[in-house]
Parts: sequence; C-alpha cells; structure tokens
Amino acid sequence: MTNYWQVDPEKPDGQAIREAAGLLREGQTVAFPTETVYGLGADATNTEAVQAIFTAKGRPSDNPLIVHIAHRSQLDGLVLPYDETVCRLIDAFWPGPLTIVLPARPGVLSPLVTAGLDTVGVRMPAHPVALALIDAAGCPVAAPSANRSGRPSPTRAEHVREDLGGRIGGIVDSGPTGVGLESTVVAVSGGGVHILRPGGVTAAALRAALPGAHVEDSAREVQPGEAPRSPGMKYTHYAPQGRMVVVQGASEAAVVARMRQELAQAKAAGETTGALAFTGAAAQLDADCVLESGRGLEQLAHRLYDALRRFDEEGVTFIVAQGCPEEGLGAAIMNRLRKAAGGRVVQT
Repeated sequence: MTNYWQVDPEKPDGQAIREAAGLLREGQTVAFPTETVYGLGADATNTEAVQAIFTAKGRPSDNPLIVHIAHRSQLDGLVLPYDETVCRLIDAFWPGPLTIVLPARPGVLSPLVTAGLDTVGVRMPAHPVALALIDAAGCPVAAPSANRSGRPSPTRAEHVREDLGGRIGGIVDSGPTGVGLESTVVAVSGGGVHILRPGGVTAAALRAALPGAHVEDSAREVQPGEAPRSPGMKYTHYAPQGRMVVVQGASEAAVVARMRQELAQAKAAGETTGALAFTGAAAQLDADCVLESGRGLEQLAHRLYDALRRFDEEGVTFIVAQGCPEEGLGAAIMNRLRKAAGGRVVQT
C-alpha cells in the first residue's frame, strides 16, 4: 500500500511530514515535490532503500542518482573538499534547480547512488515541502524523478500515482511543481563549468554568476560503453507512448507547414494524431488532440511533461511537436523534446 499525504506548501510541517520522514528513516521510498518535478526519495546511505528506487522505477542501475540535502552543512559530509568556484555556484543558486557533480567522500553513500563512480551529484531543492521532509528525515535523500523509467517526468502527484501507486511507500502531494524541467547538472573543473544536463539554470545565468569563468554548455549523449556522469545523459527519457517527431527551424511558417505535412501523412496512415505548439501555431494545426503550452519558453517548460501525459490519456499514437531555438531555457526544452522523440528531429 502507498501512503498518501496532502501538505500545504505554505505550512510544510506537521504530522504528514513527520510520517513521511519516518518512512524514509525506515528505508522506504517516498515521492515528494521539488521546484522542478516530483522526486522519488530514499535514504542515500542505505543501499537496500536505494535499490527500492530502481525496482519501483524499472531504472537501469548504471544511471547515477542525485542526492538532495536541506542544509549546506550536510554537503561536507558527502563530498571531498571543493574549490571557490563551487562555493560561488552554491551561493548563487542554492536552494534551486542546480545539481553540482563533486568527488564523493568514500564510504558514505550507497554505491548504487553513484553507479560505481567516484563522484556524486548534489543539490538543495527550492521547495519548502522538500526541504522540510529532508530536514525531518535527518539523512541525505537520493531522488530521481518519481515516474516509471522512460516515461514523462511527473509534475503533479497524480502523475506519480499513475506510474508508481502501490509500488512505493508514500506520496507527498503539494500541488503542481514550478519549473517543470529537471535541474541543470554541472561539473566543475579548473575553475570552469561543464553543463552535463541543461535545465532551469541556463548557461547565461551560470556565466553571470561566474564572471570570467569558462562555461561549456555542449551537453551530449553518453557514447556506447561510457558510464553516464549524470542522470539524463543516457537512454530515451521523458517519452510518451506514441511515436513523436519534433520540427525545428528558423521560420515559424516553415515549421508549421512541416508539422501540418507530418500530421496529414500520419492521419492518412490511420494514426491518432497529436500536436504540441507554443507560439500560437495551434490554431493552424489539424490533429485529434492539439495542445498549446503557452506563448513562451517558461510556460512550455512548465507544461511540457503534463502535455506528453495528456497525449497518452487521449490514446495518441503519433505526435508532432514544435521545436524552439536552443538558447537559454530552450536548450533544456529541446534536450527533453529530443529524448522524448528518440532523437527524431526534423529541420526545416
């Protein structure tokens, strides 16, 4: 049985948090909201508890987990000494959607958390319920997104119940999440920063926080035989059940024309069609299920996973999505769209 609690984010304390934290201390799994997506948490020092995350999600065990903390003082117990660049990142972005990959302190975390690597990704979420739960649990919490592996990440508690109900210890429901995309993951080396996974903290924001430092924002796929240093670098992620194609180009008119072409071909083949747009192009698209995420990148990021799950609910078998320029938040959005489409991106 999966326990369920509703917690007011304005008052993130009380019996519900204590009960959920108790399950974490007992080695069980608990889903909880962050400012990005809902995470599935377990005591990061307890290998049996961490294994329960992989079992519930059906997640490959060579994919490392991010560790969530509630206080900066917890970091020193998890990682080896770090440099001034890391301190500046923490000062600028914690609590917030930035994960920093650092050398792990030996013998502290479960080896399942690090997937056998000598590094670990750590972040401090900017959500009052997440912070209250981690603080009450009294342990670092390993937490990937609270969905079945490969499915769109959950931005609402009902998404978690749909994927993991009956498979985990509990769900803390505090309503929809904010950012809607997972955290940016970075590694720090030689005073520079390498983005391993784009997210809510953009390359421009990192450069502004680190004047003069080199920020490498060419996040890439893991090559065959290479161990991923961060979640989101390997495997098809965030995927709806239907086949998906993303159309990207400099001209909105050309993008819409190609989207219409893709939909017409799919309809002629007997597909149940879906279309996702974000610039007002939805009115020009003929599909069985047309979703418009809003008129800007922030709204698209916030609603993306919800839209992908809506297509599943409507039985859509073919989806065409409007791509966006890979600048700022657009880099993270296109990263997720590309993975959701299994790399099927059409340039116009």
